[in-house]
Amino acid sequence: MNEDQNQFIIVGEVLGAHGRNGATRVRMLTEFPERFERGAQLCIEGRPYLVVTSQPSQEMVILRLAGIDTPEAAEQLRGKYLEIPASERKILPAGRYYRHDIIGLEVFTNTGALIGRVSEILSTGSNDVYVVDNDGKETLIPAVKDVVKEINLAEKRLTIEAITGLLD
Repeated sequence: MNEDQNQFIIVGEVLGAHGRNGATRVRMLTEFPERFERGAQLCIEGRPYLVVTSQPSQEMVILRLAGIDTPEAAEQLRGKYLEIPASERKILPAGRYYRHDIIGLEVFTNTGALIGRVSEILSTGSNDVYVVDNDGKETLIPAVKDVVKEINLAEKRLTIEAITGLLD
């Protein structure tokens, strides 16, 4: 059995209902907007949904999913993630990573000090921010080249430059 068969990759997050026909506002969390085209299949909590309509809207997409026909049904999906099977993963360009590959990495300074483990990724618009947890203490690390110096997926390690004020 292929280990990817029961795994999913997050490609979007439902932000809420849109209009009166069961459409949803979705934040795209993928490099591949074609994942949301009409006829595509997406999963929510393992249940497949067919994309009936898709309309780009700024940094979001308005989707209507088969079987979701009322604003109330759409609103029930708020906060849920749209996923695809991991077997449908596309190769990213060099230096780009899937969110699920980053979450869980141990974070070290370039001098070797352990900061903690990436627990979440926040999308801010300009750049992502890695939330690093160290026994309940959170540190926010901007995902920019001046700070993030190396991502080593094989070693499950992320190395940062501890610029002034970052860890204080």
